[in-house]
Amino acid sequence: MQLLNNTTTQTLLDGQLDLWHTTFAFMKSMALKSAVDLRIADAIQHNGGAATLPEILTKVKLHPSKIPNLRRLMRVLTTTNVFSIQHPPTTEEGEPVYKLTPASQLLVSSQIPFANMLLNPMIVSPFFELGTWFQRELPDPCIFKQAHGMAVWELTRKDAAFDALVNKGLASDSQFILDVAIKLNAEVFQSISSLIDVGGGSGAAAQTISKAFPHVKCSVLDLEHIVANAPADTDVQYITGDMFESIPPANVVLLKGGKQLTGQSGNKS
Repeated sequence: MQLLNNTTTQTLLDGQLDLWHTTFAFMKSMALKSAVDLRIADAIQHNGGAATLPEILTKVKLHPSKIPNLRRLMRVLTTTNVFSIQHPPTTEEGEPVYKLTPASQLLVSSQIPFANMLLNPMIVSPFFELGTWFQRELPDPCIFKQAHGMAVWELTRKDAAFDALVNKGLASDSQFILDVAIKLNAEVFQSISSLIDVGGGSGAAAQTISKAFPHVKCSVLDLEHIVANAPADTDVQYITGDMFESIPPANVVLLKGGKQLTGQSGNKS
């Protein structure tokens, strides 16, 4: 076997490191999912925004045998900036102190439903077949339909639990984004009188706009089973329809949807 020179060896080692980083990247999102499932951010928040591992364990249900593994989980979550770690440790026992970051503050306030949706096995598992999807001729099913036999919005009609997961997830994202948009670009909404949110789901985005700008007549266009469960105590009008057939007239058409979630042509927010 021909010996590699030092430069080539280092280049290959760097390549292996890049390969490992990409290969094991899924562990970062699964560590995040574990933090959401265990509600670690809430445990730190309840302790004033900073907590040692023993303090976290007073709020988190965990089998005692898994405590060493929790330390390893927290190490991953601090390297990915979900939490931060205070250096040097300030406790008498030398325990590291974990603190909330902007990312974990969102987990405490509003973004848990969105994280729960994106990290759900039904959403994640289709991507295991992404290579197969690329080998099929267009037009072919979206990657979600390829894995589950039906598109996202078809499954929401049949599975109430999945429907709730998607609606809550997209609603929490819409609420957050619209709150920011209204604070930073309020003047955009001052000059319009009507807006229709196409594929607006439960209407979180439209309701946020309606409350902030009562002069704007807000509507939501969505499929029949979505409109049937629309909230009644709102000024937002819900319209049954298909965006691919027709969209009712309005000054502004809001397109903020879930089609980027699966690469399919449905739309919901």
